[in-house]
Amino acid sequence: MGTPLGKFIRAKRDSIQPETLGLPEQGRRRSPGLRRQDLAARAGISVEYLTRIEQGRDRNPSTAVVNALADALSLDVPERNRLRYLVKITGGECAVHFRPAPPPRQVRPLVLKTLQLLEPDIAIVTNRLGDILARTSGYAAITDGTGLLDAAAPNLTRYIFTDPRARAFFADWDDVADEQSFDLWLAPSAENLEWLTATLAPVAGPEFTRRLDRHTVPHRGTLRLSHPTGPELRLLRETFELPTDSQQLVVFHPADEQTAEAVDRLRRRPQGRLRSVS
Repeated sequence: MGTPLGKFIRAKRDSIQPETLGLPEQGRRRSPGLRRQDLAARAGISVEYLTRIEQGRDRNPSTAVVNALADALSLDVPERNRLRYLVKITGGECAVHFRPAPPPRQVRPLVLKTLQLLEPDIAIVTNRLGDILARTSGYAAITDGTGLLDAAAPNLTRYIFTDPRARAFFADWDDVADEQSFDLWLAPSAENLEWLTATLAPVAGPEFTRRLDRHTVPHRGTLRLSHPTGPELRLLRETFELPTDSQQLVVFHPADEQTAEAVDRLRRRPQGRLRSVS
């Protein structure tokens, strides 16, 4: 059975065309991308060792080997960060030996106060699992009528993969789905494992698991939303990490004047103000 590290390396290898690395064309092949023997040669390791890493039979490659593979695959900075993280969780550094508890949903009072200072702009506090822990009235306004906040404990990832309204709301649903799948690997492993196996994977199906195993670093461009009342919203996102809480404060800004006017109209509709979800 493969590991996150092995699947990532295989996915990157399959995505690389040999000619982009100056390698000669090898004719018709059974599988796409870079051959295992070519990657092993570029990294200075044996084909057998690379095979063991990809198949999950070697879970603790040395730092030198990891760096060599990153160079051989021409990974950019986000991809290298991803690779290092996957090395840790594959090697058991993030593993736990007890039944994981559900992730905490509390938001610190100072964070809530910061969020309140942003009113009536658009902002949320979330975690890597997609739990929406607190939001401003502006966020409630732009999601009103979409079903996203209907649940007692709203979760963005669950909404994206299980609610058919999400495909209409997110104009670039595929990109957003890739983002949420990517972020799940960055969640604390205990919370990640329990939530995936017990809650999401059985109902989300292969569309979710395929994205989860692809390990594609998302672009995170302008977020386009198709609001049920008609206007398309184009939003820029700024994320502030709260590492001690394993949470993020995400602030959304209108990307153009039309969006700013549409958001202003939506905010004037009756809405609650700041709400913390516990």
